[in-house]
Amino acid sequence: MHHQTLTPPNWVYSPPMFTEFCSLPVSLKICGITSPHDAKLLADLGIEALGVNFWPPSKRYCPPELAEEFLRPLKAKILRVGVFVNNAIPLADELVEKDLIDVVQLHGDETDDDIRHFLDKGIPVIRAVSAENLPTSELPSENFALLIDTPAGKDYGGTGKTFDWALAKDFIASHPGLPVILAGGLNTKNAVEAIEAVQPTAIDVASGAESSPGIKDSTKVRALLDCLTS
Repeated sequence: MHHQTLTPPNWVYSPPMFTEFCSLPVSLKICGITSPHDAKLLADLGIEALGVNFWPPSKRYCPPELAEEFLRPLKAKILRVGVFVNNAIPLADELVEKDLIDVVQLHGDETDDDIRHFLDKGIPVIRAVSAENLPTSELPSENFALLIDTPAGKDYGGTGKTFDWALAKDFIASHPGLPVILAGGLNTKNAVEAIEAVQPTAIDVASGAESSPGIKDSTKVRALLDCLTS
């Protein structure tokens, strides 16, 4: 049986948006969006990217049917990142085909072949790794960013705790040109310090922008945005 490669014409805007996200002084990605209200808030504030968690065990899980309500209207207004933990194939393919997400974030035990599966289709990939298990092999040079998070075992992130930022700083120094996103326990109190210490491409915030898991706090979101412009 012949399987047609997914190449929707509306992807033409996606890599440029991802490229912009990776090339600004420091971009902000707010992760764990579960409601249309919060998604629209981020887009209206000019936040560069939002993340929607499609891994059912997560406390910030958002069912695809609900996410569809707010992701489609936000096309080209904010970078839409789908977060997956060992469940990206075929779910992420389906969401890209429906034009609901622009970027696939792999946050589990995915292989290099899984990464290539999406890159070969022109879909940008964010690969999340633990700060205690940083990659030593060659990484993709296009449509790719590495997210460094606090070690979390089988919880796969979302700890709300920081790690030794020197690990990320040293990794960035040894991988010039690679977009690196800093995650793990970032909030309004430590974001400026983290940015100054690590000089990441972007910061990724979940619990530090919330009033409760999956519910964003507009005051905290605005304060985080101020941290990037201070």
